[in-house]
This record gives sequence, C-alpha cells and structure tokens, in this order.
Amino acid sequence: MSKQFKEQLLHIATLGKTVGIKGDMKFHIKCDFPEQFQKNSTFLINKKDTITLTDVDLDRALVKINGLQNPEDCKKFTNAKLYTTYEQTRRDCHLEDGENFWFDIEGCEVLEDGKLLGVVHEVERLTMHDFLSVTTDKALVEQGFAKSFLIPYIPPFKLSIDIEKKIIEVSGAMDILAAS
Repeated sequence: MSKQFKEQLLHIATLGKTVGIKGDMKFHIKCDFPEQFQKNSTFLINKKDTITLTDVDLDRALVKINGLQNPEDCKKFTNAKLYTTYEQTRRDCHLEDGENFWFDIEGCEVLEDGKLLGVVHEVERLTMHDFLSVTTDKALVEQGFAKSFLIPYIPPFKLSIDIEKKIIEVSGAMDILAAS
C-alpha cells in the first residue's frame, strides 16, 4: 500500500526506461495479478493523474501509454508507479477458494490456542512462500519475547482465517516466537 496517498491504494507496477523508437516502455509488475494489465486499462500515477495502457506485452514486459508515440515523450514517465484501489482490485482480480488479498490479511490478530500472539503488520514473500510479519502483542514483549517475528503462511502453521473478524488461527507460531 502506498503511504503517498491517504486513500487505500496499491502499488501494482512500475514503468521502466524507454525501449526502441516507438514509445515502448519496460514494465515491472509488483503484484500477483497480471490479468489486470489489459489493453486500455487505466491506472493512477499520483493522487489525481491517470495513464491508460494502449498496448501490453507481458511476455516481453513492455507497454505503451495512450497518446505517447516516441521515447522523448515517454521519458517523463520513467520510474512512475502505477496504483489501483482496493475496490478495483477486488473487482478485477480473481481469487481461488481459500485465498485472500494481502491487504485483507494485514491488521488481522494472530491467535494460537486462543492466546493473542500479535497482529499482522504485513505479508512478505520470501523465496517461494508467503510469511506473516507479526508485531508481537505488548504483553508478550513485556515477558521478554521479540517485538516481531515471521510465521510461514502455509499449513501446518496456518489453520484458519476469518477476514470478517480479522482473526488468523495458527499452530506452532509460539515456538517460532520463543526462538526469535
């Protein structure tokens, strides 16, 4: 999520340098949903300005921006970040059963055997798996436990998640915390 905006926006891609002479730009996807990058899709680049992609070649990681035909016009967008809203993400991105958006997981309480271990600060992808970065509950920190720790977001550690109640039930996390 971008801290640049007060609204809930997600940084989903970054434009890179220009390529060739026809206005192509390198395209760096920063999300798990490449299907949202379609011809004529529009994204925010700051609080009020948008750009529309007129050509998208994900295999070659290249895009063209509407109205720009040459490298000189495109250079002002080098390193521009593309953003979308949580609502648009929910509308445009398909989740499989049992999957959740990271922004829905952030802020969830982490419980093991009914005991509050902490709150998910963010989700991190390390190697091939996602990890919950947990800010340890104040009472546990006062007992000498680490201020934060990582929990693999896979079975057998992840038991259940209730997005509505903002609760994640885990197993084995207390052992991880104790070893942190």
